[in-house]
Amino acid sequence: MVLEAIRYKPGSLQILNQLKLPHQEEYDEVKNSTDGWHAIKEMRTRGAPAIAIVAALSLAVELQTGAVSDQAEEVSAFIIEKLDYLVTSRPTAVNLADAARKLKKIVESAAKHASSTGDAVKKAYCDAAAQMLISDVADNQGIGKYGAAWIEQQAGGGQVSVLTHCNTGSLATAGYGTALGVIRSLHANGSLKRAFCTETRPYNQGSRLTAFELVHDNIPATLVTDSMASALLRLRGPTERIAAIVVGADRVAANGDTANKIGTYQLAITAKHHGVKFLVAAPRTTIDLHTKSGADITIEERPGKEMTFIKGPRYDGVDLDLSQVETVSIAAKGIDVWNPAFDVTPAELIDGIITELGVVEKSAEGVFDLSLAMEAHNETVKPTSVGGL
Repeated sequence: MVLEAIRYKPGSLQILNQLKLPHQEEYDEVKNSTDGWHAIKEMRTRGAPAIAIVAALSLAVELQTGAVSDQAEEVSAFIIEKLDYLVTSRPTAVNLADAARKLKKIVESAAKHASSTGDAVKKAYCDAAAQMLISDVADNQGIGKYGAAWIEQQAGGGQVSVLTHCNTGSLATAGYGTALGVIRSLHANGSLKRAFCTETRPYNQGSRLTAFELVHDNIPATLVTDSMASALLRLRGPTERIAAIVVGADRVAANGDTANKIGTYQLAITAKHHGVKFLVAAPRTTIDLHTKSGADITIEERPGKEMTFIKGPRYDGVDLDLSQVETVSIAAKGIDVWNPAFDVTPAELIDGIITELGVVEKSAEGVFDLSLAMEAHNETVKPTSVGGL
């Protein structure tokens, strides 16, 4: 059974409440852009591609179920105002801002026609928002295909293992996933020996969400704490044939610097030390050529209580009691907390950036040319080899 994090049909949007996973599968109704903003801000839905889609569709549902002016310019202004509001829900992920920018252009273009009506502008927006859901799945399958082929080629045959961080699967996207999509493709090809996933403190997206998806798909997998990664590569890397660390991205700067879930940077450092390939899996919507380097990326900071408290169902030593969800303190009361949600991995630590059209590699000078990927996007060009665009 396919795991669905987003369920949409015209006039209705439901999201899988990821705060309840892995113990309960509960869908929340999103009726308007305000609901969408709160679902994203509260992390009931998360993952850079998914939050862009949920934001866009939440506004589509609001337009479809509410009264709409018959004036094209009024509807256009309303949509643009709501999109600006939705972008404030999570500032680091570029996909949301990129989606808003593209949707604004579509709306403005629709409103310019002399014969345009409010309904016509609404339809243009809603059709474009719905297409995002479809396109994301296809893009993720492309990422999985090219990423798996690149790793298989580098490994020279045989089964390999992969380490991943945070959640980059169906729960973080419209379906299939980016970095987890690469793992799914390796598994489908018979090339995966084992997937290792970090718990991803402090929000535990790895232990709660990635582990949930791996078990759901019957993929051989092992959970490790974030602090075990270096020991894993040193002690078990050769026997498990750990060929790569594959992560997702919330924003890729023009020079290849990548913002991703906190803990990614240290994984890149340990990968370099142990001679393991470090790959970023991201659709081209995550590449931001307007951001020159990682120094220009805004890093969101989360509430300190995410580190000092943990929530879960009561365990009596035998069974989980899902009706009794408890919050437990795990830190000294009064301690100061620093809780950045993301960090930036420098481009020099990254071996390849996997997009839906291929794997972008560095030039002979050790530099990523990501404009090539975006040009391919504009021209809908397919890569000639798995090695790069």
